Amino acid sequence: MTMRLAPDGTEVRITIPRWGRTVEALDFARSRRTWLERQLAALPAPQQVCSGATIQFRGQPLLLEHDSTGPRQPVLSAGILRIGGPEAAVGSRAQRWLHREARALIAEELTHYCARAGQPAVQLALSNARRRWGSCAANGSIRINWRLVMAPDLVRRSVVAHEVAHLVHFDHSPAFHACLAELFEGEVASANAWLKREGRSLYAPFG
Repeated sequence: MTMRLAPDGTEVRITIPRWGRTVEALDFARSRRTWLERQLAALPAPQQVCSGATIQFRGQPLLLEHDSTGPRQPVLSAGILRIGGPEAAVGSRAQRWLHREARALIAEELTHYCARAGQPAVQLALSNARRRWGSCAANGSIRINWRLVMAPDLVRRSVVAHEVAHLVHFDHSPAFHACLAELFEGEVASANAWLKREGRSLYAPFG
């Protein structure tokens, strides 16, 4: 049996063998209570996203600065994201900006890895999934969590490469992992370790 806590702390998932019983799963959950309490205590505290706050973008901090005379479209310059319009809308405008940046970056990376894998370009959808950073459907469509735009580039790219590798091998066989190692230019283990260690922090700024 295995127990996993969703990155944002909203869900606990227990995986049991097909022959397992519900009562055994409940006993297992009770036995892991201390572990679960530690994991919940380690979740990042929600923060207010407003002028003067800091958010992450491609692994680097960005200072949010409200400019009442500036354009409503956020402008990035020297580590500062300047946002016009009503000050109360700074958080929502910053999130929409991140979402747009995520779509542009991930679409480019998806095209790159599809070409490396000898696969035609596929449909991209951004997700806000609570348990998965990416997924590849049987029809070839790929979904990537938009919050990865806040992670370092190689972490995000590892997820995109992982899903593209599923276009070649729709499993997690040795052949799949060999394909992923050829596609991805970094260390998959390092990227996975970062997500395991820091992934939950990507949910803190916007809940």
